[in-house]
Amino acid sequence: MKRRQYTLLHESVFRNLSDRDMALDEVFVRIQNFMRSDARAAYQLVIGTDAQVHAGHTKFITSIVIIRPGRGAWFCYRQVILPREIYSIQEKLSLETTFSQEIATYFDQAKRSQLEDILMPHVYQGAELKMFVDIDAGTDAKRNQTSAYVADMVGRIEAMGMAARVKPEAIVASSVSNRFTKTPYRGYTKITVN
Repeated sequence: MKRRQYTLLHESVFRNLSDRDMALDEVFVRIQNFMRSDARAAYQLVIGTDAQVHAGHTKFITSIVIIRPGRGAWFCYRQVILPREIYSIQEKLSLETTFSQEIATYFDQAKRSQLEDILMPHVYQGAELKMFVDIDAGTDAKRNQTSAYVADMVGRIEAMGMAARVKPEAIVASSVSNRFTKTPYRGYTKITVN
């Protein structure tokens, strides 16, 4: 039986449907430009991660989305490939949260202040910025096996001084990131025969 062997891949660059190899600093500039295009709007900056188990590996996708509710969005994502199949819901959810936290730490108070400065002249016309980390978990124990771990994951995000959202509000993790986890990673390194 042929079995693909994967190596750990922890990308530090982001992509979307039109751009590739964007460093976080470039992503930040794109977010600023998107906000400058309509500085009177309300914005949500959301980070979320989802994972999917595939043969021989687990694929994690972390997305960054700047949303102008009802009037567009800009997004990008990066992937982490772990060379094993993770079936533990707790481990998978914990890693998803960790990968979101890794990116969220980039958006420290100085970065958030730079984004808020774009909107400040228009704050009395409704301009605002809210930041969330979406967790791909739900609180309804009947519908979500992840419910037992929600308090822990939310606590980790809140300990960073950020707001966390869970299903059904966690649209970035459960919809945007989820979309890109569905296809298996194709960059395996070698094939072995067992």
